[in-house]
Amino acid sequence: MKTVRDIPVLENIPVLVRTAMNVPIERGEVANDYRLRRAIPTIKYLAERNARVVLVSHIGEQGTETLAPVAKALGKLVPRVSFFGETIGPRARQAVRDLPPSHILVLENLRRDRGEKMNDPAFARELAALADVFVQDSFDTCHRSHASIVGVPKLLPSYAGLQLEEEVRELGTARVPKSPSLAVIGGAKFETKEAVLTALLRSYDKVFVGGALADDFLKAEGKDVGKSLVSSVADPSAIQKLLKNPRLVLPVDSITNEGAIVDQGAGTDALLAELAAQAKTILWNGPLGKYEDGYSEGTDAFARAAAISRAHSVLGGGDTVAAVEKLGLLPKFSFVSTGGGAMIDFLTHGTLPGIEALD
Repeated sequence: MKTVRDIPVLENIPVLVRTAMNVPIERGEVANDYRLRRAIPTIKYLAERNARVVLVSHIGEQGTETLAPVAKALGKLVPRVSFFGETIGPRARQAVRDLPPSHILVLENLRRDRGEKMNDPAFARELAALADVFVQDSFDTCHRSHASIVGVPKLLPSYAGLQLEEEVRELGTARVPKSPSLAVIGGAKFETKEAVLTALLRSYDKVFVGGALADDFLKAEGKDVGKSLVSSVADPSAIQKLLKNPRLVLPVDSITNEGAIVDQGAGTDALLAELAAQAKTILWNGPLGKYEDGYSEGTDAFARAAAISRAHSVLGGGDTVAAVEKLGLLPKFSFVSTGGGAMIDFLTHGTLPGIEALD
């Protein structure tokens, strides 16, 4: 995989960078700039070598939001940032032509055009017409077959950004952990986690299943989960097969509210703390309780246990990262991925469509 370091010439070259600017907006302001800060190394690398840096990203799911406040926040982190309220077309191309070397231009939300999600070749051609070189630095969307992910690399010389390079290196290492190793997978939706659980059970000594995902396994064991959220599993035998694996670890107790499991109990917290203390590798993706409803005790307890462990610790998933950041513990983790679903898919397959497209 070639990276930005392999681009032969950058002086006065327009470089299209697919970056991660899908950040939370509250009252018209960026509420958390963590992803922006992670994008800075690639942006600075290009700008300091006098490239004309053109940033494209999505924000939100429906394409109704604007990147204008994100560009403003980015301008507080790096100099010479401007915003243009269109993504493609003659006026966008002119804005790029007018951009001086070492300056940075943020274009409008990719998803305002249906061609992005559809991977429309015409939309990909319009994006490619903006620059001479393409840099992929948005690991969090590399599991999507969108125009800016897999379409543009067919049309321009393409390279990985520094953040993408780091994600591939760190998560590649996490796929072959040092023993004793502990993987913790939370969240919900068994159908989206079955493949990664199967993969992790082959490589990790212990794989703990928490959050609403654990309810599926507890129910399959014949335990009463009351009104707890459970998945509609198309093939119940898939859970039974995983339950037979001696490496699988489930909560040993729980906290309930109005007949539903809302968090893991103190006994489970203690079990995870012991496993974390013994581990040389810890991998974690997904909260361990109904985090969205305020039940964060189990998640917080494991965050603290992993933070004081001597293990090489890898963390990912939006809610999980937010929970750890709220505790001020992010610096205690060896690596924090910007991906949620992308991290899960990479751990399962060892690659992603956006990475394959760069080859």
